[in-house]
Amino acid sequence: MRNLLLLFFSVMTIFTSNAQDNWTKLLDKDLTHWNTYLSFKHQPGYDGKAPKDKDGNLIAPIGLNHDEYKVFTVIEENNEIVLKISGEVYGCLFTKEEYANYDLKLKVKWGDKKWTPRKNLLKDTGILYHSIGPLGADYWRTWMLSQEFQIMEGHMGDYWSQATSAIDIKAFIPESTMNPVADKGQPFISMGYGEKIPGFCLRSANYENKEGEWNTLELICFENKSLHIVNGHVVMILENSSYVQNGEKIPLIKGKIQLQSEAAEVFFKDIEIRHLESFPAKYLQYYTEPENKK
Repeated sequence: MRNLLLLFFSVMTIFTSNAQDNWTKLLDKDLTHWNTYLSFKHQPGYDGKAPKDKDGNLIAPIGLNHDEYKVFTVIEENNEIVLKISGEVYGCLFTKEEYANYDLKLKVKWGDKKWTPRKNLLKDTGILYHSIGPLGADYWRTWMLSQEFQIMEGHMGDYWSQATSAIDIKAFIPESTMNPVADKGQPFISMGYGEKIPGFCLRSANYENKEGEWNTLELICFENKSLHIVNGHVVMILENSSYVQNGEKIPLIKGKIQLQSEAAEVFFKDIEIRHLESFPAKYLQYYTEPENKK
């Protein structure tokens, strides 16, 4: 009987392990897992609000799956499929499916081009996760309500809230004009829509590779927890993802994934995702309170 039980648990362990190692590739030459959305080609004077014409009427965004500028294209580099985002027009590539409880991995590197208004600023893009609701809910009708894993030169792994989202992050409390800074040894603090602290937090440290090199990013989301991981380093620990609707705070733990076009040329490859049945054991330590703080 004992041997049968051992055999049963061994089979179940292998089955669970195989299930969690079942990665789905999200990038192919025809972008079959994705839709595109474009808002506007940035013009001088745009201030984050939806732009208007000379008569004060709202300008319609370019819209859904109408990529006349070829912002999102698939190329081949060293016999590998690579997604090129030109950045010329603000917008996003977003998954057709919604995801919850997953591990997302991808590789990213910068191109050479920058567009208005980022010509004299850092190159910028991002992974927007738990994306729900209408397209163009935030920043002059560009992105869905979501949480952001920031991808910016020197800032890979920062957090931004989008629209009415909020979250708790292990971070140092900001002071005066300072920003909160993520740190695994600090308590969780709330930030984002409706909170005392605005929806931005700096990653714990800069682990970006040299310019021209690929960076491996990993986003782990399970129930109300998420981790931002850059080149193998956990740079942000988050929990209690939420958003506000009609004055009510609602958990935000499932949604589509957006990749931003944000005035900078950027390349992605090896985009893959797997479903998680449980939070990865190797990272549980980040949610356990140290003995000296109990």
